[in-house]
Amino acid sequence: MIRNICMTVSYDGTAYYGFQTQPAGRTVQDEVERAIGKLTGEQVKIHGSGRTDAGVHAYGQVFHFHTASPIPVERWALAMNTWLPDDIIIRHAEEVPLAFHARRAAIRKTYRYSIRLGPTPDVFRRRYEFHHYSPLMIEPMREALTYLIGEHDFTSFTSIRSTKKSHVRTIYEAYAVEEDGVLHTYFTGNGFLYNMVRVIMGTLMRIGEGKAAASDIPNILAARDRSLAGPKAMAHGLTLMRVEYAAKV
Repeated sequence: MIRNICMTVSYDGTAYYGFQTQPAGRTVQDEVERAIGKLTGEQVKIHGSGRTDAGVHAYGQVFHFHTASPIPVERWALAMNTWLPDDIIIRHAEEVPLAFHARRAAIRKTYRYSIRLGPTPDVFRRRYEFHHYSPLMIEPMREALTYLIGEHDFTSFTSIRSTKKSHVRTIYEAYAVEEDGVLHTYFTGNGFLYNMVRVIMGTLMRIGEGKAAASDIPNILAARDRSLAGPKAMAHGLTLMRVEYAAKV
């Protein structure tokens, strides 16, 4: 009997060329599929809720796969973790209807970008925080975030290599929280384009540096021109926090 297993995985993306299998380079998907093969003897292809770039981390990435294995669902996470490298951990596993698809059924995703403020980085967190040496003006950055909330065409904030037919996305929440010298910026939306959060963060940092104004954001959005937005922020400050579903049916 074929079963559909849905898993939530956390990973440190430092050593990987992203989540999804690439023509060359080690990926999280490769490691997960290898672990499933060790457990079941099957050649399984997993389907993720979306991609993450090389060097980007995840706390709550979601994927599903079909299997004929009789392994009880409550044993999958422990069994998988014995075969996975230390920087990839299965946090949860559940059996879902065969029609469920981790990407197509996702309704909300939340990303966090972390910036260490101050003269020195934290040696223990340097893989997960971008260190910004010079001061940033936080309030203009927060003001800029308000212009991004809602449904917009985010062409200006995605890579010119994006292959999506539409660049219209909805951001439900966008806010910044400063904690112990780190500025965490959260974005929750119905979907994100290639490099979208990283380009937004590069633009926000330009605003924080006083090189652009928060009020520039509406004009950048309206222009649909990538050259008007800021540089792409470094990958290691970005983490996919969670993926939400109405129901796994």
